[in-house]
Amino acid sequence: MDKDRIKGTAQKIKGSIEKTVGRLTGNKKLERDGMVDKAVGSAREGVGKAKDAVRDAIKDRSK
Repeated sequence: MDKDRIKGTAQKIKGSIEKTVGRLTGNKKLERDGMVDKAVGSAREGVGKAKDAVRDAIKDRSK
């Protein structure tokens, strides 16, 4: 599993927590920051998935 995939998942979780805490406390900045972290985490996770797919395809082709 690619490190970007792991870090992206962690960032998505962090973003979800920030968003929820921001919403519950009425802190709009924290809520927005959480939404941004969640989106960036999703993108990073997608990059990691793509890297894994390329590695798997190369590995399968070399067999």
